[in-house]
Amino acid sequence: MPLGAEVKTDGVNFAVFSRNAASVTLILFETVGLSSPHRAITLTVPAHRTGDIWHCFVRGLKAGAAYAYRVDGPFRPDRGLRFNRHKVLLDPYAKALTDLSRWDFSTCSAYTPGKLDADLSFSYVDDIDNQPRCVVVDDNDFDWQGDKPLNYPLRFSVLYETHVKGLTMADPAVRHRGTYAGVVEKIPFFKTLGITSLEFLPIHEFFEREFVRKNPQTGETLGNYWGYSTVAFFAPKGSYAADKTPGGGVREFKTMVRELHKAGIEVILDVVFNHTAEGNELGPTFSFRGFDNAIYYILNSNRRYYQNYSGCGNTLNCNNPILRNLIMDCLKYWVVEMHVDGFRFDLGSILGRDQHGNVMENPPTLEMIAEEPVLRNTKIIAEAWDAGGAYQVGWFPGGRWAEWNDRFRDDVRRFWRGDPNQVRHIATRISGSSDLYLRDGRKPFHSINFITSHDGFTLNDLVSYARKHNEENGEDNRDGNDNNLSANYGCEGPAVNDMIRSVRERQMKNFIATLMLSLGTPMLLGGDEFGRTQRGNNNAYCQDNEISWYDWSLLEKNAGLFRFMREMIAFRLRHASFMRPEFYLGSESSYRGTPDITWYDETGGRPDWNKTDRCFAAYIEGMKADVERDRDVANFFLMFNASQKDSVFSVCPPPRAKKWFRAIDTNLASPEDVKLPGEEVALEYPQYTVKAQSLVVLLSR
Repeated sequence: MPLGAEVKTDGVNFAVFSRNAASVTLILFETVGLSSPHRAITLTVPAHRTGDIWHCFVRGLKAGAAYAYRVDGPFRPDRGLRFNRHKVLLDPYAKALTDLSRWDFSTCSAYTPGKLDADLSFSYVDDIDNQPRCVVVDDNDFDWQGDKPLNYPLRFSVLYETHVKGLTMADPAVRHRGTYAGVVEKIPFFKTLGITSLEFLPIHEFFEREFVRKNPQTGETLGNYWGYSTVAFFAPKGSYAADKTPGGGVREFKTMVRELHKAGIEVILDVVFNHTAEGNELGPTFSFRGFDNAIYYILNSNRRYYQNYSGCGNTLNCNNPILRNLIMDCLKYWVVEMHVDGFRFDLGSILGRDQHGNVMENPPTLEMIAEEPVLRNTKIIAEAWDAGGAYQVGWFPGGRWAEWNDRFRDDVRRFWRGDPNQVRHIATRISGSSDLYLRDGRKPFHSINFITSHDGFTLNDLVSYARKHNEENGEDNRDGNDNNLSANYGCEGPAVNDMIRSVRERQMKNFIATLMLSLGTPMLLGGDEFGRTQRGNNNAYCQDNEISWYDWSLLEKNAGLFRFMREMIAFRLRHASFMRPEFYLGSESSYRGTPDITWYDETGGRPDWNKTDRCFAAYIEGMKADVERDRDVANFFLMFNASQKDSVFSVCPPPRAKKWFRAIDTNLASPEDVKLPGEEVALEYPQYTVKAQSLVVLLSR
């Protein structure tokens, strides 16, 4: 122990798990090159096997060495056993891999392709000259300069979801485009924007050319851009590193984290423990399947086949103790050795399924993640559903889990699109979604609120397209969600009409403001702050090109939108009222003897939640951390008008000896749309005309 390749003072210890293997061979390569000479070390029993752990110590070996394994055992697909000694395997605990660019999955088949019932056949093809290698990493060989994870409380966080490569690949001002080093070059931008945390799409090693498809319009070869198909859970993606030396990706990733932390910015990783890139029974054998298929995966009652709750061919057996240990070891490694601040778990409901695929009431893996002492201050965020039909938003098990709240996304989209009878729903979302999180003792900040994410339209496309346009994915526009709750406001795609462009910009500001004014933890999609578009593609998983890469020229073109996003983030972080640790108490609040939130219709009366339609207002009692220039606590009056007509709102009286000041009006042009502190405009009348499809915020002083 531990599993993997561990550097010692006089050599390297290798250890891997396999319960059903008959023999294990460690392969050591002289160099990282594909044609490198190598030698094989057969692990003998009992000297090199303790229980189900196969191990050996190689004296004199150092960090940077390349290695892999062969594992022999029964090839009995009917029993779920698919060992093949001719296939070279990657260590499931490998911390770095060599270059994957020349990898060909077709040579990794443990069966003979093309035959009838091909997966029942046995391949004698040796793939050693095709397989990437694992690289020995010494985690002590890095100067952290005193760094440690920042671990901001969720309620004080603003998350920014982004793709490492896409962020900078098209930015001419960045020297190391598409890399971890390139992210470091964007730190001044992140500081200006004001976000607290970067949430990266998968950076665990994956294979971009896992599948080959052509863009029918351009002929371009498409691949796996997003990265939701893991090859190695402990290894950062090597192609995202400017440093191409063995283990260089590890050093560059650590440098990125250290420099982001110096700037006060957290790092959160999107992790994919629900499946691997080995796919179904016709997929490649390069790691888990070759070490012990029947242990690592959830198999069908006919054990030749795989249960597919991920929609990607296989499902990891996450509540088997072996997988549970791997997941915990992996998470602790990324926190302790790589200093990350949190994780977002893709298709998190799979981590709650048992070995038969049943959704468990108290899944041990989810409880262990929530209760693990090393991870106690680490953010854990679930995508609380999977492709097998599990949907657990509001009741994800395991205690302290936060969740992506797609109910927030959909209700806010419906309201601002102008759908009828949505006021009661959006009021619930603005209030922190107590219908979802109050019942099991969780708090408003456990709701990760978002309008857009990598999976779906960008914010610009949400207001520019009434339907998806995924033709360039090569799947005849069948992929992606058909129910986007979007609108184009007059024409599909880019508009030259000033009125259409105006309403689109106003709607984007409405979405941004609603997100920042709602209880919960806000997450914004990278590039939305300056109007990034994917040309109507709502499933750009395969588009490693200008469709997905950020067009930084838009930052100048849409400077007003960027300023609005920046100032709305600052407004939220300046006012604790929108980061409350508890749900609103309404009329039951004892704070100053008044409700902490009071709802109104536009006439100043109490809303009839069954009849009030498209217009409503809220008075929010301030919290003591809301300190303005005069050292007084600010109160707020919020007015929402999703109708296509202007509406005159009756404004409730301000607190005694104070006046209302306009802080935000999404109908106004920049810089009047959001005023800087101390520059807010005094309200002279007890009424305010809220223009069609706009939002207004008053604060007291």
